[in-house]
Amino acid sequence: MTTRILIADDQEDIRSGFRLILDSQPDMTVVGEAPDGESAVALARELRPDVVLADIRMPKLDGLEVTRLLAPVTRVVVVTTFDLDEYVHTALRNGACGFLLKRSGPTLLIEGVRAAMAGDTLISPQITVRLLSRLTAAGQDGPDGASPRRAAPQEPQGHPLTGREVDIVRLVARGLTNAEIGAELFITAGTAKTHIANVQAKLGARNRVGIAAWAWEHGVARAEGD
Repeated sequence: MTTRILIADDQEDIRSGFRLILDSQPDMTVVGEAPDGESAVALARELRPDVVLADIRMPKLDGLEVTRLLAPVTRVVVVTTFDLDEYVHTALRNGACGFLLKRSGPTLLIEGVRAAMAGDTLISPQITVRLLSRLTAAGQDGPDGASPRRAAPQEPQGHPLTGREVDIVRLVARGLTNAEIGAELFITAGTAKTHIANVQAKLGARNRVGIAAWAWEHGVARAEGD
């Protein structure tokens, strides 16, 4: 089954580049392009694509408003240059199925579309790591503002996860993609994806950020090289 995609971005070269990447996939086809938010909403309602890729800063309607209007009936993945925390939070709150940075490259763009089709939420690893490092710093700073020595990662008590799922959670907290998790644990990307779906269900997490937040809060997250 072919995934039908609408690209909304005010830069023609970006739209052309995304089309080239996505049309090269045997299971994807770009059915339309929109140079602004109003056109994106109108085309989405006319063409009924499976996935809309929406930039944030567009004329007439920005990508956050496009997401709010379309997310109830269409999968929307925000793809932008701007990774401000406010944008990430608003996009996810408005129902986005992903938040990707344009600099993340073609592989993550393709994986983001496939994740959206599978009901998953893919967020660029750089964003996940930054958001959670800030969350951790805010939660661990002492009353004088000084950060205490970080405790060694440990197994959380009384949780529903298997040992393998805890390993998966640690890698999600480091911002790894499914393919990178698979390479790290010598499993396929598909198996990693299945584990992540199981973890989300067990923890009641909405997306990968929710999984990573749980890891930091329960002391199982660790940075690369720890």
